[in-house]
Amino acid sequence: MKKIKAGGLVVQLTLLCYTLLALFPIVLILINSVKTRAGIFDDPLALPNSDTFSLIGFHKVLAKSDFLLYFGNSLSVTLISLALILLFGAMAAWALSEYKFRGNRLLALFLAIGIMVPIRLGTVSILELIVKLDLINTLTALVLVYTAQGLPLAVMILSEFIAQVPKELKEAARCDGVGEYKIFFQIILPLIRPAVATVAVFTMIPVWNDLWFPLILAPGDSTKTVTLGVQQFIGQYVTDWNAVLASLSLAVIPVLIMYVIFSRQLIRGLTSGAVK
Repeated sequence: MKKIKAGGLVVQLTLLCYTLLALFPIVLILINSVKTRAGIFDDPLALPNSDTFSLIGFHKVLAKSDFLLYFGNSLSVTLISLALILLFGAMAAWALSEYKFRGNRLLALFLAIGIMVPIRLGTVSILELIVKLDLINTLTALVLVYTAQGLPLAVMILSEFIAQVPKELKEAARCDGVGEYKIFFQIILPLIRPAVATVAVFTMIPVWNDLWFPLILAPGDSTKTVTLGVQQFIGQYVTDWNAVLASLSLAVIPVLIMYVIFSRQLIRGLTSGAVK
């Protein structure tokens, strides 16, 4: 028992170290976002003081750009895509792990290929399809692409967790006359919350930070996302670092909130089965 507890503690400490290491660039961006340009280049690791403190970057971002529109676009696309990925991914994982039918393994293999083959390889075909559907320069196009991008990983992770749910529990519910939908939504989903949180965090970050598909499918002024909108402060010869760092500081807020909300479930999902 002591070895198991020690092993679990080591895993959690390792995750904590990785978390602190990953947060260092974010802290560095936040520190430099409230400094003057000279303060940024003179000593980027120093905290702002009375001489270097400045909010000029945030003023430029909020007053001279449509940042709030870009932020709203990114938030809408990310939340809708995340909801669809979790819902359809969990339902597909439930069907593949619970019901045996012809083509079950082939369908699981097809979804697994979606993890191994980057979706960006099909950019030209995706663009042609979006144009034919008259969805170019719409947020709907981004939602559809990101949902398709995140489903394979969601199905793979959630299938493993759903398979660990005892069969006796599901059979007992069926014997009591509980329908399949109630079993799924009231029994299965609550039991796999750590896996759902893990999928949510790892799915949100690529969607929120993506630049490729917003640039290809929705480059219009009314449909720009945060990542694409920040590019207006980056020039070929001159870059407004105050505005860039301020934009990135504001853009990282939803990711941090998401991590704080799901951190406990995320750690449980990552460490589940790590120590036997």
